[in-house]
Amino acid sequence: MNLFKKYYHIITGIFVFLVYLFTLAPSVIQIDSGELAAVQATLGIAHPTGYPLYTLVGYLFSILPLPFTKIFQLNILAAIYCAISVLVFVTTIKFTLDNWTSFNKLVKSETDKSKKQKKGKIEKEKIESFLELSKIISAVFGGLVLAFSKTFWFQSTSVEVYSLHVLLISIIIFFLLKAFIISTKEKESKIWFYFALVLALGFTNHMTTLLILPGIAYLYLARYKPSSSSFKRIVLMIGIFIPVLILIYSYLPIRASQSPVLNWGNTIDLERILRHVSGKQYQVWLFSSTEATKKQLVYFIESLPGEFTFVLILAVAGMIFSLIKARRLFIFLLITFLSTVLYSINYDINDIDAYFLLAYIVLAFFAAIGVLSIINRKNISLKLLISILMLFLVIQVYLNFAKVNQSEVYTFEDYTKELIDSVPENSIIMSYQWDYFISASYYYQHVEGYRNDVTIIDKELLRRSWYFNQLDNNNPDLLKNLRSDIDHFKTALRPFERNETFNANLLESLFRKIMTGIVAENIDQRDIYIAQELYENEMQRGEFSLPPGYTLAPDLFLLKVTKEKNYIPAADPNFTIRFPANGNIYIDNIQKIVGAALARRAIYEMNFGMTDKAKLYVDKIINEFPNYKLPPALAQLVKN
Repeated sequence: MNLFKKYYHIITGIFVFLVYLFTLAPSVIQIDSGELAAVQATLGIAHPTGYPLYTLVGYLFSILPLPFTKIFQLNILAAIYCAISVLVFVTTIKFTLDNWTSFNKLVKSETDKSKKQKKGKIEKEKIESFLELSKIISAVFGGLVLAFSKTFWFQSTSVEVYSLHVLLISIIIFFLLKAFIISTKEKESKIWFYFALVLALGFTNHMTTLLILPGIAYLYLARYKPSSSSFKRIVLMIGIFIPVLILIYSYLPIRASQSPVLNWGNTIDLERILRHVSGKQYQVWLFSSTEATKKQLVYFIESLPGEFTFVLILAVAGMIFSLIKARRLFIFLLITFLSTVLYSINYDINDIDAYFLLAYIVLAFFAAIGVLSIINRKNISLKLLISILMLFLVIQVYLNFAKVNQSEVYTFEDYTKELIDSVPENSIIMSYQWDYFISASYYYQHVEGYRNDVTIIDKELLRRSWYFNQLDNNNPDLLKNLRSDIDHFKTALRPFERNETFNANLLESLFRKIMTGIVAENIDQRDIYIAQELYENEMQRGEFSLPPGYTLAPDLFLLKVTKEKNYIPAADPNFTIRFPANGNIYIDNIQKIVGAALARRAIYEMNFGMTDKAKLYVDKIINEFPNYKLPPALAQLVKN
């Protein structure tokens, strides 16, 4: 017990990390996982806002001589970030509870009252020991609640910037509360300077660090009030904050000037740096409509029980208790919670969960306070309470384990490799399946060197000026005969990227011309394949057309650009894609995408009278993609 009392925070962090290892992804997963892993391993530049600190630390960790693949090694780093975050969070709660009266000078702490009530030395030591243990139990419980909440836990499973974000946010909160509590001027000033440093680090990783600023402003003003000395301290903190921010963000222009294989934004000048760091291209989804706000708010409310289960009851108890006993702490946490939720519900994106992380941290903090409020009540059996708390945690872990478990997810690796392997050497693939294979391909092609002869063009990124620079660097001959059209397009694109008046019709016509031109200028030297979403959407709407005389023939996963009207053979569907027992919307969509591709090829085979060959594709669908509904044209093959 003495060992636990001394090292409770470290023990909690190690325990959490060991649990995280059971749910760790062995490979890439959906959305940005592959891109971010490639950026770290190759010292590239990631999508906005660039994440320079995340990139640099990840690179240093990736070069450690560990016996793992780079992607698994970087996934481990995510688990380390989250586990240390829990350790810091537990330490912060304990420190806060130790200094409870600092947040409400009108109320004496339970510890102080107990000391006055009990005069006997032995009795006094027992009470102090009990109170110390109760605060440790509360802190550890709060840390475990946060660690095994669904969204926080998921950040530990794979490469994603939010794993480092929650660590830095936890450290920021620790130094903020410590600076608020400490009254010795010498120590106080040092703590505020440390706080300014970690705040700057937070902003160099993720700009949503700004969501804690309203709470910071409240605590600082509550502590000092407006005065010349408090203003002077702010100036000194800014003097630390800005140089650190500039120093770390200088990575972007320095590295961009060296033309890395992943060079999102091509941040070689101030205009492009500011556009990238501000996430300009994503601002269109911020505060877009009241309907979007309502949708995200409903989603947040409905997701809360899935994050914390019965622990929400303790969070409510903690809110009430802190409102009465530590009002300034309550107000700080409430402001932080509201600023996070109000900002996040106005961001109209699908993967919004991670933007609520700071709100979940606040709720876990309240839950820890709620436990302390129950312990401080009379006639409460500590053993019974611990048993109930453990039951709450077991239920939370049980319900969330399957939702976050990525230990069997090889789907995105398999799909990416099988798709690339389905095309001949030096082929070109045009697609915009970023979440499913394009992001993953960055890792496999540029880090593992897997089929880097194949050029993958993201149709959506072709709308950005910087992307042509990246394509030129990695594929010098790809666009060599399209320079005039691309220069014209970039000129027309410049006012759009600067948020000035632009000619939308001109931009769209030039974009379509470039898309068609890529096919026309490369078709004689290289095989070209179109992903089915381009065919089903842009081509059907007339937004993208092939050069005159060319058509498409369904292949295994893609559609091949060809002049041939006759039958064009394709490989048998002997590929293997592993699907975990518990999928998600992205894994389910891969099943639909592949099922549709196989069905399209089967229909193609039937149109040429190749019934036996068509049946191979249909059997593959039935045996491995049972959730895909066969088109009526193929139903007869099943009956036969």
